[in-house]
Amino acid sequence: MAEVRFYTLSDVAGPARLRKVCALTDQAFRDGERVLVWLENAAAMEQFDNLLWTFGDRTFVPHEPLAADPAACEAPVQLHAGADLPAAALAGHFTTLVMLREQAAPEALRFNTVIEVVDADPACRAAGRARFRFYREHGVTPQHSEVTPG
Repeated sequence: MAEVRFYTLSDVAGPARLRKVCALTDQAFRDGERVLVWLENAAAMEQFDNLLWTFGDRTFVPHEPLAADPAACEAPVQLHAGADLPAAALAGHFTTLVMLREQAAPEALRFNTVIEVVDADPACRAAGRARFRFYREHGVTPQHSEVTPG
């Protein structure tokens, strides 16, 4: 069963959330995890891709779009946008899933670790609460931490 970690930014909304997601993705990569970042759409993926290149002066997170064969891809972080995950993404190659989608997905429970970041935006908060309930309804007790931006 997946370990689900929710990180809440209490007083900020917007770009700070994505910067925190970049930092958590970087940490997972540095911890030796294979990371899949699941985004809502192509525009969100492009924005996150650009931010991964620039969010830290001395940080480099090797990443690329989800490969047809993720196991053959050298990048430890891969990005995917869309409503569904391809079968290749669920084949056990990735250990950590970073959820940047509004809707919960049963596929998330197939990863060892799921990272969720919620900010103070009311819509983001409401969607985060719905995903938190989803995990609980599926037998997972999410961990929760309040964090600072950055």
